Amino acid sequence: MSGIATQTNEIVSLIKGTDVKLLDTRKTTPGIRYMEKWAVRIGGGHNHRFALYDMIMLKDNHVDYAGGIKNAIQRANDYLASTGKDLKIEIEVRNEKELAEVLEIGKVDRIMLDNFSPERIIESLKIIPKMYEVEASGGITLDTIRSYAETGVDYISVGALTHSFQSLDMSLKAKFDN
Repeated sequence: MSGIATQTNEIVSLIKGTDVKLLDTRKTTPGIRYMEKWAVRIGGGHNHRFALYDMIMLKDNHVDYAGGIKNAIQRANDYLASTGKDLKIEIEVRNEKELAEVLEIGKVDRIMLDNFSPERIIESLKIIPKMYEVEASGGITLDTIRSYAETGVDYISVGALTHSFQSLDMSLKAKFDN
């Protein structure tokens, strides 16, 4: 957990001075998700979702299996209406065509721009109304995260916070004065 908190803090320092929030993902070690997500918070990051019950996230596979963006969004909204649940809906888009389709349909809260370059994000933000939260994800490295943060997105998600960290090498030595 010290490695996760330390790495998170280092990444948060790279985006300091921007309004973007650094998010973890659900890519955690089985059985210790709570502790890993806690370590992200200690390091200054934010938790994206804890589990499947606290936000609907329509990823590329969901969109493909539903038969397209329109069907995926409609089914998610139908589910919320039929169960009385009040959850945000996030949808992942892979390109500008999918983004245009989401904007035409609406009925989501957050749009994840997956594997968009900072330049593509800047152009996309020009057409995304302020009512939507915008998240950048995919292919973001320590070398590029600042340029992503400076685009104006609300969130940057980094799975590596909890799946690619280096544990700290700590030990306790006792010293005796004789």
